[in-house]
Amino acid sequence: MLEIAQDIFVIIPCFNEAAVIRQTVEAVHSEGYSVVVVDDASTDLTTQVLSGLPVYYIKHPINLGQGAAIQTGIDFAKEKGARFFVTFDADGQHEVKDIAQMIKVLIDKEVDIVFGSRFLPGAMTNITPSRNLLLNAGRYLNYFVSGILLSDAHNGIRVFNRRTAENIRIRENRMAHATEFQISVARNQLKYAECPVHIYYNAYSIKKGQRGLASIKILFEIILYKIFR
Repeated sequence: MLEIAQDIFVIIPCFNEAAVIRQTVEAVHSEGYSVVVVDDASTDLTTQVLSGLPVYYIKHPINLGQGAAIQTGIDFAKEKGARFFVTFDADGQHEVKDIAQMIKVLIDKEVDIVFGSRFLPGAMTNITPSRNLLLNAGRYLNYFVSGILLSDAHNGIRVFNRRTAENIRIRENRMAHATEFQISVARNQLKYAECPVHIYYNAYSIKKGQRGLASIKILFEIILYKIFR
């Protein structure tokens, strides 16, 4: 457990994740981190499943998308005095142990934000070739939009400091918010790094994740963002 764990707020956006959200929250909380779950108007038993857990729980009255849920969590964590912020998927595909390593990179390299990567040496993932191809296309489109070329542009786990939290304002409510993170980093001249992480896709996370057509739609959203912003 990190000595600064109480200063680290892990933001978990969720929508209809009752099957796995408790396990995810308990794993994160076991490391001493403050947990902020932002429920994006789930219609399942998410509220009941989280009842009694030591977690900050915020529920949107209507479904706004993952980007909006993350922004709600960032705003809440800022109000609570967070020094470090983490975005973390609800579906169980991330490894909690990666948070500490990413915080270490943030501090040791004196950067403002650390992006998790499935593709750097030391990373582990069971990603499919088709998804890998789509992610690689998205990587270069994000570079076209933001000027930042990451090895993994659409990874849900990120760690950042308060300076980043104060400068980022997510306006893309849906999945294209990942592009906004990179645009904000470039516009505000924030220092960034990447860190290898472990991501495992199980049957549940694959079912909940972006399918091919949805992923292509995100790529078009990135292009439109460049044209009209």
